[in-house]
Amino acid sequence: MMNDTAWLSRSELLLGKEKLERLFGAHVLVVGMGGVGSFAAEFICRSGVGSMTLVDGDVVEASNRNRQLPALVSTQGQNKAVLMAARLKDINPEIELNVIQEFIRPEAVASILSTKFDYVVDAIDSVSPKLTFIKAAFEKRYPLVSSMGAGGKMDPTKIEIADISKSYNCPFAQQVRKQLKKEGIYKGFKVVFSPEENNKESLMMTDGSNFKKSAYGTMSYLPAMFGATAASVVIRDLISSNS
Repeated sequence: MMNDTAWLSRSELLLGKEKLERLFGAHVLVVGMGGVGSFAAEFICRSGVGSMTLVDGDVVEASNRNRQLPALVSTQGQNKAVLMAARLKDINPEIELNVIQEFIRPEAVASILSTKFDYVVDAIDSVSPKLTFIKAAFEKRYPLVSSMGAGGKMDPTKIEIADISKSYNCPFAQQVRKQLKKEGIYKGFKVVFSPEENNKESLMMTDGSNFKKSAYGTMSYLPAMFGATAASVVIRDLISSNS
């Protein structure tokens, strides 16, 4: 167990020492340090997880400040994964961190997943790299929770957790399901999604860089709620009696 446990005293009241030990012994991978992944990573760290790997090749831009944890005026232009690593170390100095400053390109996925993880969080917001990553993680049989589309939505009470096969009324999830079926993957991992209808007027086209051709407008709290929900999946599964 970690040396300094005073900061986890409230968690211990709820979970007990044995479950905290399970979290301390776990290694969690979070891919994507944007509006969803940054909050997921922080909540997982604050739960007492002992080892984490953070992946993101992107740097902070001004437009990120409305929803992304590492995005500040003072951090503009800096790598998101590096910023999040420093923040997590400030929460738990004893956490073991591995920082990978890369975009999820197909050739990088195998290398990233060569490490043994106890849980994997997919917070990738572009379909092509997301599919590559999900397929690889699925084939390695890693416990996986994947975030679907958080953009263009406003109501956090609509957020649901389900197997990918049970997701509905989410265009992003529909794309993922359709493409995964071509790979023979129909079910077998959890997703965080919202059936709330997208505000189609908020859609904008992008320059197509980093595999992303379009993006919806986003509200500060909605991606964060997706991240918190994904973190809850990880934490609850890791401390479950069947883990």
